[in-house]
Amino acid sequence: MSGSMDTVRNMVEMGLFNQSRKTETELRTMIRGVAAAVAPDLTDPDIEQIAREIEFKQGIKAGLGAIVDGEDFEPWLDDAKSSITPYYWDRYRKLLLKNGLPKDVVISTDKVTDKILSRLGNPNKHSSWDRRGMVVGHVQSGKTANYTGLICRAADAGYRLIIVIAGIHNNLRNQTQARIDEGFIGRDTGKSLETRNGGAKHIIGVGHFDPSNTPVSLTNTLRDFNKTTASTNTSEIDSYKVPVILVIKKNHRTLANLLDWLKDNSARGDQEMIDQPMLLIDDEADNASINTKYGQKLVTKINGQIRDLLNMFHRSCYVGYTATPFANIFIDPDQDDEMYNEDLFPRDFIIGLDAPSNYFGAKKIFVDGLPDDGDPTWLRYIDDNEDILPIKHRIDHQLDALPASLLEALRAFLLARTIRNQRGQKSSHCSMLVNASRFTGVQGRLRNRLHEALERIQNAVRINASRGTAALSDPEISALHQVWRKEYVEAEPDWPAIQSDLLDAIASAKIVEVNNRLNELDYSRSGERGQTVVAVGGFSLSRGLTLEGLTITWFLRNSLMYDTLMQMGRWFGYRSGYEDLCRIWMPAEAIDWYAFIANATDELHEELRVMERAKATPRMFGLAVRSHPASLLVTARNKMGSGQKITTLVGLSNKFVETSRVSIRSKDLAANAEAAKLLVSKLLDKFQPAPPWGYLARDVSIELIDEFLAGWRNAEQSVTTDTGPVRSYMRSRKDDELKFWDVLVPSLVKGDEDTALGIPIIPARRYVDLDDLHHDFMSFSGKRMRVASRGIEKAGVDTQKAADAERAYREEIGKSDDDQVNYPDSIYRRVRDRGLLILHYVRAKAPKGEEGSKNVALLPEAPAVAWGISLPVSSRPSERVEYVVNTVRYRELFGDEEEDEGQEAALESE
Repeated sequence: MSGSMDTVRNMVEMGLFNQSRKTETELRTMIRGVAAAVAPDLTDPDIEQIAREIEFKQGIKAGLGAIVDGEDFEPWLDDAKSSITPYYWDRYRKLLLKNGLPKDVVISTDKVTDKILSRLGNPNKHSSWDRRGMVVGHVQSGKTANYTGLICRAADAGYRLIIVIAGIHNNLRNQTQARIDEGFIGRDTGKSLETRNGGAKHIIGVGHFDPSNTPVSLTNTLRDFNKTTASTNTSEIDSYKVPVILVIKKNHRTLANLLDWLKDNSARGDQEMIDQPMLLIDDEADNASINTKYGQKLVTKINGQIRDLLNMFHRSCYVGYTATPFANIFIDPDQDDEMYNEDLFPRDFIIGLDAPSNYFGAKKIFVDGLPDDGDPTWLRYIDDNEDILPIKHRIDHQLDALPASLLEALRAFLLARTIRNQRGQKSSHCSMLVNASRFTGVQGRLRNRLHEALERIQNAVRINASRGTAALSDPEISALHQVWRKEYVEAEPDWPAIQSDLLDAIASAKIVEVNNRLNELDYSRSGERGQTVVAVGGFSLSRGLTLEGLTITWFLRNSLMYDTLMQMGRWFGYRSGYEDLCRIWMPAEAIDWYAFIANATDELHEELRVMERAKATPRMFGLAVRSHPASLLVTARNKMGSGQKITTLVGLSNKFVETSRVSIRSKDLAANAEAAKLLVSKLLDKFQPAPPWGYLARDVSIELIDEFLAGWRNAEQSVTTDTGPVRSYMRSRKDDELKFWDVLVPSLVKGDEDTALGIPIIPARRYVDLDDLHHDFMSFSGKRMRVASRGIEKAGVDTQKAADAERAYREEIGKSDDDQVNYPDSIYRRVRDRGLLILHYVRAKAPKGEEGSKNVALLPEAPAVAWGISLPVSSRPSERVEYVVNTVRYRELFGDEEEDEGQEAALESE
């Protein structure tokens, strides 16, 4: 029945594409008409379900993103459109609608790819040109779909040679090739030999709409680029009447083979290939393309080979796609000129893609879904692994059992699969991710232990699930029931129905291993029933590879590299119809890092929008990203090998700085409390109640703020709150834009008052990382590094300006006045008239579940003072201040970066 419903829904959605919005009655009438013709067995409830799904999709919006252009942008596409037949794009648009992409998202993709194409070189302009650009998306948000659309548009416009550089592993390259086969080529390239030998054409995807003008692919889903095969296929090119495409692995041997083949063709007098306008798509452009990891010659080599490839063509375009540009494209802590002169720097354009409103991303999970107080929505903590599978372990680590949290996650996965089946999603894939080790040997042992656990559960369900309430005497079914009560009782309250459907839902579930030595993940071998798989792996699961229907994650890995950590987030994406079932298990420290990076990444996208409005250039944006306070971490990682103190420049215009770490030395605690008390005493006549935040003093002179900061004793480990650079920034603006300030002293609404600072305050409560206490400091909210509550930067902002900022933000993200919106503090910071000093009084507590730790005795008994500063937009935003990072101390605190076993081999291998 689900197949018939899918057919009707797809036909209706395609029919609605060019029509005005239907009323509820009109929509249902249309569905019934289509169903009568192609699926007369559909019932009224089926019709209603289809109608509701379409109405839900119609509410999904996608913005057009931000565009930062270089100085020499010359529009050409509008003039050329009259001569362009959108053949490949029209096929792809129909495929997107058929695959269920919401109408507004398809329209947005249409417009965005049009904007990107207009910034590439004009393929009909025969003088030499080269263009360099970058598209910044979100992890698992549809970047592949976007550049597939760009490829279709480029082919329509006249590009006849297109190269896609995919990830460093075969499984990602193969997956990317399959996506290109479906969205652009229209046939399964892996079965092309059968076609040549008289077999079926293996039409797929866009080929079902029109199989003519099939592009020539010099690679296929089974094999990467090969010189001999490519030379054989050259005869198919036929003077480039159709586009030629290659999907290659990001590997220095593959790139060398391609360069040699192009040189060989050129040497034989075949100039036609290198005379063609060439489009190069660099997927995951931050991974191995840019030389940011000092000392790794292979990375430099691949970077040089990509530049050599571009230089072979008289007319070339380079478009890098990435979700994580923070730590790679822009961050080179040496000289600004080196950044700009780098050949792969996106000097001509940077385009930020807005994720659709139904995107299940980092902000939703780690910001909106992780409240300051209360339990997370989707996140669950791993705190039982150290005795069984420590985060840091040896290559020969033995694994005789599984942590209880992993077994709980496995049971949640099987329950989620069952509930999804009950919701009519039986034909959809359902996956679980287990990423817990960088060693393939340990991954194999983990797979075996999970296989044993899954078999126990399956056997118990097969034997006892049909026994009604008596089945709960079986320990495995009882454990499933406990997880249901804990996780899913609200999502699906009918346990007997779940129990009766368990066997049908989980009987085909399997554990697969995905890494450099073994890839058992294959979604193509499915009938009417979607696959149910638990994927165990490491780096291969950390970058680019899409896990279809990912519902449950157990994630033990950690990393300080922004790009690596965010790319490990395979759980980001779209979860229509089962978002409420998704769960992610990870250690508290990893959750904290993700929360910190989610905020920093959100600010990066906002920076793009600000730069667009300011008509800034990509170089200005690159400098803005480099000078973001969060780049201090990146700088330290890039320079880790130097083992010395390094200086980096940071911009503080429109930034928020706060003491996420404070010293717990008794003298420092006392001195900081005294400095706060002195400031409060001088402002007693200015403080007014400012609900819901606390007390607010307006028009405070900068001298008082500077006096407080001068007396502050900073924790040695807190680089970002070194008061020297902050005071330097303030001093240069003391006579104009930062002459007067607001001072806020937050106080909770309920609790016991404390008058130690001179006014009655109910201290905030924040958990701290107990391990840090041994280093004489404490980190508020762990690695999240947050003291302030969300929305606090609204304090002191003009009421009308705040309302206007909120309205603009709602419009930006496609929300109505009635929608619930969590406004980011950055929107208030942009409209501030004065700087804001927030004087926190915080009582430290142990993290949830660690109240009995012996380290709790190290917590300060009295509340501690902390501070935050919200700095408005400066009239001199390019001015930066110096921060010093001690890389030796940094390594002591955070440790060295670990590479996955097999990652370097993937860069070196054939």
